[in-house]
Amino acid sequence: MRFRSATLLFVVMLFGITPSAPAQDYHVGEGDMLKITVYDHEDLTTTVRVSGDDTIDFPLIGQVRVAGMKASQVADSITKLLADGYIINPHVTVFVEEFRSKKVTVLGQVMSPGLYELRQHTSILELISKAGGLSKDAGNEATIKRKKNDADNRKDIIRIDLKKLIEKGDMALNTEIQDGDIVNIKKAELVYVNGQVRSAGAYKYEEGITVIKAITIAGGLSEKAAPTRVKIIRKASGKEEVICDVKMDKSLMPDDIIVVPESYF
Repeated sequence: MRFRSATLLFVVMLFGITPSAPAQDYHVGEGDMLKITVYDHEDLTTTVRVSGDDTIDFPLIGQVRVAGMKASQVADSITKLLADGYIINPHVTVFVEEFRSKKVTVLGQVMSPGLYELRQHTSILELISKAGGLSKDAGNEATIKRKKNDADNRKDIIRIDLKKLIEKGDMALNTEIQDGDIVNIKKAELVYVNGQVRSAGAYKYEEGITVIKAITIAGGLSEKAAPTRVKIIRKASGKEEVICDVKMDKSLMPDDIIVVPESYF
């Protein structure tokens, strides 16, 4: 997992994935803090927070509705209002100082799960980095639960292969996160190696892992092992199945238990 965390950091740095999306591209909303500057009119320069009804209060012109606007559009709106009898040829800029209106929930195997404020153009890699990176128990899949635009409030499930994204650098999987998304980093699936191996225990399951590879990860066979009598205990449909005389190249399934017995001699 140290390798994956380091790789995640490298990918974030390599592709310049940062939380500093241009304010002019951001659609402001409730809770955002805006710094509004009117050139050559310091008395009108102000910092305001967008209210619950998506308005701001501005000197001279009072309430300004900003629902769904980009920062540049807010500036255009204030410019027109000031030009209507208040200031000749005003020049207005709007900068988003705090992003509070859009949020995403991060669950599962990250270092700091929770609710995060979301800026425009935030990718899943950036979000994982913001949440402290992957935990040691993280698996190879993330899911994004996203609201559909319909009256039934249904949700889409988007699945992300983290192994391809982080370790292989497949940036086509670096999905952009949207307001209200629920991102869940799945826990790794495991296989278990018991009996006459050097380091019995639980190990991360990977697609295509075989009996010999799992035993190798567990430190190899002990001197007392009987490799021709290895068996697998597998759960299927709620029942346990014991597979005997297992070949070393047999593929495993998640939650399989490999049992390496002791030799009779």
